[in-house]
Amino acid sequence: MLKVGITGGIGAGKSVVCQVFKTLGIPVFNADDTAKQLIEQDEHIVAQMKSLFGDDIYINGKLQRAQVASVVFKKPELLQQLNAIIHPATIEAGEKWIAKQNTDYIIKEAAIFFESGTYKQMDVMIGVTAPEELRIKRALQREGMTREKIQERIAQQMDDAEKMSRCDYVIINDGKQAIIPQVMDIHHKLLKKQ
Repeated sequence: MLKVGITGGIGAGKSVVCQVFKTLGIPVFNADDTAKQLIEQDEHIVAQMKSLFGDDIYINGKLQRAQVASVVFKKPELLQQLNAIIHPATIEAGEKWIAKQNTDYIIKEAAIFFESGTYKQMDVMIGVTAPEELRIKRALQREGMTREKIQERIAQQMDDAEKMSRCDYVIINDGKQAIIPQVMDIHHKLLKKQ
């Protein structure tokens, strides 16, 4: 079973691409969604988060994400500490999920494969890219996002051109080129690798 990673910066359209793969019957593990669940449900992680950010970082069991983001994207050392709490648990959850799959290939979606070094656990990497202004426009449609916050996140992520150069395949999600034919082409190539 091939392990395929999908990565791209904020607003690139990773989730849309993963939805297309899901319609083809390919199992998809979303690292960001898993991290969001763990950060509110895993008692050990909750305790570490409170130790790092204070008890008031949770209200009624819900992490105050905007509050965390407003701090960590301005203080790289805090972002590193946050990642040290979340990444190992998310990676472990992903490994357990992969072990349960029985298919030609699986997809793991994560924004920071190369930054975290977890790309080494994948057999194939797919990048999703879009022009920065379009990425910002898409991200602005998300709840609680401002242009400044989005640009802070982009600045923390690996340069998009560098990230795409490290991928085996690149899907261009610029609103002009259709995604489905690009996904189908990669899907057929991945099936041939079996």
